[in-house]
Amino acid sequence: MRLTSSHLWLYLCALLGLALAVPARADTVLAARTISAPGVKLQDVQIRVGEDGQGGLTVRIKASRAEVSAIGWRRVGMDMQGVLSRDTHLRWLFDGTLKMTGAPGGALSDATVNLVLDDAANTFQADLSQGKATASTALPLDQPTHAQISLSDLPSGWLQGLLAGAWSGRLTGGRVDAELALDIQQNGVQASGQFGLTELGFDTPTGTMAGQKVNATGRLNLDTTSGPTRIGLDGSLRGGELLMGPVYAKLPDHAVQLGLDASAKNGAVDLSRLRIGDADALQLDGSLGFDAKGNLQRLTFSKFEASFPAAYQRYGQSWLATMGMRNARINGQLSGALDMDDDGLRSFAFDTDGLDFADGDGRMSVAGLKGGMDWTLRGDRPATTLSWRSLQIYRLANGAAQTSWLSRDGTLAMQKPVDISVLNGRLHLDALDWRPAAARGKRFSTSMALTGVDMAAFSRTMGWPEFPGTLGGAIPSLRWVDDRVELEGGLSVNVFDGFVDVTRLSLQDPFGTSPVLAGDVTLRQLDLGAMTSVFDIGNITGRMDGSIEDLRLVNWSPVAFQARLLAGSGGRISQRAVNSIVSVGGGGIAAGLQGAVLKLFKTFGYKRIGLNCTLQGNVCRMSGLDGADADGYTIVEGSGIPRLQVVGHQTQVDWPTLVRRLKAATEGTTPEVH
Repeated sequence: MRLTSSHLWLYLCALLGLALAVPARADTVLAARTISAPGVKLQDVQIRVGEDGQGGLTVRIKASRAEVSAIGWRRVGMDMQGVLSRDTHLRWLFDGTLKMTGAPGGALSDATVNLVLDDAANTFQADLSQGKATASTALPLDQPTHAQISLSDLPSGWLQGLLAGAWSGRLTGGRVDAELALDIQQNGVQASGQFGLTELGFDTPTGTMAGQKVNATGRLNLDTTSGPTRIGLDGSLRGGELLMGPVYAKLPDHAVQLGLDASAKNGAVDLSRLRIGDADALQLDGSLGFDAKGNLQRLTFSKFEASFPAAYQRYGQSWLATMGMRNARINGQLSGALDMDDDGLRSFAFDTDGLDFADGDGRMSVAGLKGGMDWTLRGDRPATTLSWRSLQIYRLANGAAQTSWLSRDGTLAMQKPVDISVLNGRLHLDALDWRPAAARGKRFSTSMALTGVDMAAFSRTMGWPEFPGTLGGAIPSLRWVDDRVELEGGLSVNVFDGFVDVTRLSLQDPFGTSPVLAGDVTLRQLDLGAMTSVFDIGNITGRMDGSIEDLRLVNWSPVAFQARLLAGSGGRISQRAVNSIVSVGGGGIAAGLQGAVLKLFKTFGYKRIGLNCTLQGNVCRMSGLDGADADGYTIVEGSGIPRLQVVGHQTQVDWPTLVRRLKAATEGTTPEVH
């Protein structure tokens, strides 16, 4: 048995017509193994017809399995029963119930159904309701593939089957209102009309697109008839949360305009048009695309205008967090453009009349940023200028500056040298080249010189005890290669009437959560008298040399080094300084009468002082002037009378314990020694 209608409700009406052909006897039953029409297939069908005693017929139609490809139903059970009658206008009326089992979202599991077939008006009308949800369909009998559909308070999950052929996502909540025109064709459907969404929720298998409690109104166009499924939408959003690739939006209570044209095929999604209009936060025109695995293939913002902090709070937090910038504080205006694909950046441009930015982790902040940059991977772009009132990087405050830039063949280059004030000194940038698209290899290079930086100001900035001196040095080449910043040359600190030289500096993952700093430090002829006057450990005179080789800090905390400190030219040391050295080295005064005699003196002569520490695996291996053996190691070798000798007994010290001892010694307190 084959009918010509491809619309579900007309097909049901045809079944009712079939029921009319059955003789009106009590419990007359007609069975069919399969009944099919284009787009519809029923299996194990049973039609039971009887008299209702009032001139009508009782009809029950059951199918163990119903498949309606147009709305994505597969293996759905159907049980419809009610009374079929004819009114004075010769219209056929059916009033009854419909129970579907296994339909997406529990659709029509216990629904009321009213059908009207009017030959004179050439129309078929179907009205269904379940709880607060209602759905109405009207179609012409001579064109059953065209329907007008009205939905009110419909659970969004009921539409899961309809969307499944075009979209791999899942509707997780919310309700739908709509007025749609639907055309069913052999190779798909076309639909258009107005819609409203209340607290809609959805997600995708890849997690790159999702929504929660989204409210929306607008106009929708859907076409699944040729090639990829095409979707057009123009409307407004209000409230809820929305994720589209790297862009996470926490939508405001007021209307946000949204327009998009999208195509979907085999799980891949391409948004050829994306427009967002949020009056006090963001205006954006662009496009983006994902592959079937949810990987971002293309992201283009042909134009954006952002007002902060609203734009950051609503749209930028998640994206900046993926770049390691969390809990940022941003104020001001920013406009520009951005183009990137799965290989990385292709171009960007931005301009601002005034912007303040501070990274929540304290790694970078800028105030009074003005101007912009314009860069492209291919070809050249016009020159731009960028200035700021103040710039801070890792606690180091820099003064105002104005820079000029030019993009050429993928390199953004500073066009002329610039001087920047740094802690009463000066940073001179002679040249700077940046390749924004370089995911590997050389990304950034510059040459610079640092002169006259006030060490007292530097130590205050770093939270150290304040001491005088100046910092300077030349770095003929600083390069960012892969994820590592490498410095040629070095820095020299003129402090305590001596020098501290820093060489072989490198910084890995500089903007990550755990940057790694490595380098070597050399100490030359530091005045111990000046040093001990700053660090509250007692008084020592003389000169100290030393080194800290293979220094390695992770997130600015030492994890490895080889330190050697030596005061080899003699001098004097106070009783308090002796106690500080003893507490840090875990040692003691040599045995015999020395301990009692030394208490009578405030200062002592010494010939040499030496202390070494090799940090590895959170343990510091300690040694002194004569190495280390079972009897310990000498830290202070005395000179004159009384003769002083300080011996260390702990050759292995837990690093956190040693840090506590150093802190206690510099603060003038007595640490606990185990």
